[in-house]
Amino acid sequence: MNDLRTTPFNRTGTAPGEVVRNRVLRNTYWLLALSLIPTVLGAAAGLYTGLAQTMGASPGITTMVFLIGAFGLMFAIEKNKNNGLGVALLLAFTFFMGVMLSRLIGFVLGMSNGASLIMTAFGGTAIVFGAMAVLSTTIKRDLSGMAKWLFVGAVVILVAAVANIFLQLPALMLTVSVLAIVIFSAFMLVDLQRVVNGGETNYVSATLAIYLDVYNVFANLLMLLGIFGGNRE
Repeated sequence: MNDLRTTPFNRTGTAPGEVVRNRVLRNTYWLLALSLIPTVLGAAAGLYTGLAQTMGASPGITTMVFLIGAFGLMFAIEKNKNNGLGVALLLAFTFFMGVMLSRLIGFVLGMSNGASLIMTAFGGTAIVFGAMAVLSTTIKRDLSGMAKWLFVGAVVILVAAVANIFLQLPALMLTVSVLAIVIFSAFMLVDLQRVVNGGETNYVSATLAIYLDVYNVFANLLMLLGIFGGNRE
C-alpha cells in the first residue's frame, strides 16, 4: 500500500502544483476585487477635495507626479511582494491611481449622461475581463511570448500620451486610447494565463499586473465614451 505522505497528490487527488495555482488565482481575484475599493475612494477624494480640478489646470505637473508616484509604488510593491507590506502598498497604489483617475471622472460627470457613461465603461471593462478570463483557461498555446511585444506597444503608447500633453492632437489622443484598449486587453489575457498556467506564483505581483490592465482598459474606454457619447450640459 502506498504511503500517502510520499505520493505526489493530496487527499483530494489534486497535484500540488495545481493546488498552488488555484490558491494564487483565488487570492489574486480576491485582492483584485478588494483593490477596487481604494480606487473608488481615491477617485472620490480627488473629486471632493478639488484635486481633480488642480490636476486639470496643471497637466504637465500632474503627469510628473503620476509617473513618479506610480512607478515608485510599483517598485516598492515588487520589493515587498512576499510580505504583508506588499498588500498594504498595493492598496495604497490603487488609492493613488483612483486619485489620478478623478480628473477623467470629473470631466465625464460634467456631462448630462456622465453617470451612465461611467457605468457603461465599467460594464464594458467587466465584459473584457470576463472574456479574457475564459480565454486564459481555454487557449492551450502559451502566450507569454506576446508579452515583450505588448510591452513595447505600451511604452510607445505612454510616450505618445505624454507627448500629446504638449501637442494637443485629438487624432493622436483617439489613436492612443484605441490602441491602449487593444494592448491592455491582450496584456490581461497574457497575465491571467500566466497565473492559470502556474507561471506566476505570487498573488501580489499577479494582482498588480492584472489591476494595471483593468485600469487602463477602463480609463481609455471611458475616454472614448466621453468623446463620442457624452452630452455636454
